[in-house]
Amino acid sequence: MDAPSLQPQSESRPAGSPRSVTVLGATGSVGKSTVDLLKRGNGQYRVEAVTAHRNAAELAQIACELGARFAAVADPSAYDELKRALSGTGIEAASGESALIEAAARPAEWVMAAISGSVGLRPTLAAAQRGAAMALANKECLVCAGGMFMRTAASMGATVLPVDSEHNAIFQALCAGPREDVSRIVITASGGPFRTWTLEGMRTATVEQALKHPNWSMGPKITIDSATMMNKCLELIEAHHLFAVAPSELAVLVHPQSIIHGMVEFRDGSVVAQLGSPDMRIPIAHCLAWPARIDGPAAKLDLAKLGNLTFEAPDLVRFPALGLARRVLETGGAAPTILNAANEIGVAAFIGKKLGFCGIAGLVEATLDAAERRNAVDEPQTVDEALAVDHMARSLAQELLPEIAAKAS
Repeated sequence: MDAPSLQPQSESRPAGSPRSVTVLGATGSVGKSTVDLLKRGNGQYRVEAVTAHRNAAELAQIACELGARFAAVADPSAYDELKRALSGTGIEAASGESALIEAAARPAEWVMAAISGSVGLRPTLAAAQRGAAMALANKECLVCAGGMFMRTAASMGATVLPVDSEHNAIFQALCAGPREDVSRIVITASGGPFRTWTLEGMRTATVEQALKHPNWSMGPKITIDSATMMNKCLELIEAHHLFAVAPSELAVLVHPQSIIHGMVEFRDGSVVAQLGSPDMRIPIAHCLAWPARIDGPAAKLDLAKLGNLTFEAPDLVRFPALGLARRVLETGGAAPTILNAANEIGVAAFIGKKLGFCGIAGLVEATLDAAERRNAVDEPQTVDEALAVDHMARSLAQELLPEIAAKAS
């Protein structure tokens, strides 16, 4: 296994001066947790830029509270509201994809890449292209363009710090020994709200039931992904790229308490695990301060009070998404992009009550089958090609949706 770039970036600021940071996706769940930590920074950080999709009012408030120099919304229709809200503050306002790319390209030493969806591809790549230390929360960069993204980061000397709690845990555990001594990486899963449900019960699960995650507070899309365990499918793909590990050396283990977030097994039989409360501010704080540590607001673990930690093997019959992870990793090419796009269509259809819960994985599998029949799984070499595959897969999934919905009803 070859390591990703783990070397701290050389910083030209004078000793004791604030570290410059940018937050891409400041109004999302990860972005808000990052903003919370920055507010607690006691002058350690200077905010260069913040972005959002279309929530201009909240973005303007964040920009003012953090003293940002630049604020951008992806949706041009929200620009006028943002400009009015920032009038007289001296904070520059902008909109559109080019503005997101400009925000990423501005001279911040550290970038939180938390723009959700494929719209985050170009801005995140722009941050990598200038060699920034980057806290990576955008899944699409790794799922849809993992090879391209990691090659760019390596060639430009960018530090890639994984924000996802599981990948961040693995990142920390890998420091326990030489990479060539690693034999296996284990990603843990809570099992979601349907961990103990029967397959028959899951077929009639409602949106409201799927959104009741037992441990984590997250947005609706990732919460549904946790219910299907598609989040673990995506995390396996991400880990493959982040840590340059073969699919055969990756495993998923169900751990209902969500205290152990990831483990690394070494060839001598030692297993190093990272533990922490299920609070995203812990991995974000690790990324924000790396390679140092900072005081964090998350609850500290009391293992005596917690009691037992339990583990289970995942059920591939009730949670077929995990089998799809193996399939797309073995297929390679554009298969992960197709899986991700079809899953987003499936989740949206389920939330819109146009598809049964078990139909989400069924739609993803059918879309992969159809794309393979069309020989449409060649690996994209550019962002434009990755986005074209994404668009193709979404259209294909929409075409297949009525048929899969009928079968899943």
